[in-house]
Amino acid sequence: MSRRRKGRNVNGILVIDKPQGVTSNGILQQVKRLFGAAKAGHTGALDPLATGVLPLCFGEATKFSQMMLDSDKAYITTATLGVRTETGDSEGNVVDERPVPSFSEDDIETVLARFRGPIEQVPSMYSALKHKGRPLYEYAREGIEVERPARPVTIHELKLLAVRDHEIDLAVACTKGTYVRSLVEDIGEALGCGAHVSALRRTMASGYTLTDARPVDELEAMRERGESLDGLLLPPESALTMFPEHRLSGTSLVSILNGQPVRMSDQSLEGFVRLYGNEDFVGLAEAIPEGGETRLVPRRLVKSGNAV
Repeated sequence: MSRRRKGRNVNGILVIDKPQGVTSNGILQQVKRLFGAAKAGHTGALDPLATGVLPLCFGEATKFSQMMLDSDKAYITTATLGVRTETGDSEGNVVDERPVPSFSEDDIETVLARFRGPIEQVPSMYSALKHKGRPLYEYAREGIEVERPARPVTIHELKLLAVRDHEIDLAVACTKGTYVRSLVEDIGEALGCGAHVSALRRTMASGYTLTDARPVDELEAMRERGESLDGLLLPPESALTMFPEHRLSGTSLVSILNGQPVRMSDQSLEGFVRLYGNEDFVGLAEAIPEGGETRLVPRRLVKSGNAV
């Protein structure tokens, strides 16, 4: 007999402004409890040091969490120059200290230019990337060094925001799998003095920004006043606006809802599309051109009361 999941059926996405000093999973469990939700997950962990945009998926929205994990991200970070730590951030023990030369903004810009666009990056030993089923940070805590091949990532934006005594502020927009700590460490080495992350704030993930994000304290206060939190949820399809919309009706819609592909004469569609029925969003499909037609294959369907 399967165990019945505790909690109520909650569907949608809530963007949290994660505070410093707590884990992403800790925030997830706190918010899940506030909603009394049966099923929830986050879409990419932030380190305890980091703050900012943390999208949480509830119920049917969890079906799209992998696509959200694969999306681009953006950050604002402070790099402290002249000090390297074992973790690449201010929470780790200092492993190296060097004098910081006198840099002009032009000097720093020259170095930053080397890290824009496609680059190869070696993940930090203190990342959650897994090796033989275990996250790298577990090996690191045991003093075990694991060989990590460099991985291709793309830095869409790397902007110098401010220069202070031994500190620089950077805006970073990047593809999935980019480790800002590793980026800052590499920039520090290119400057000749080393560096580590002393502050990190995620400003965008899965298309959501800080304007969409809510502090957990606000949710706690609403619950204390007896107010419902459900109105804060964004619809699952709000995470898929990068894909075109397509509407179905009649037998084509019924076939899709039954998990069956349908053929269409419309050849303009290709790739992932958001599918809608007569009223509601019904899921994500993939449009595949085939012999003068397009085959529409359901990939992720959601339960909807007003689809047909």
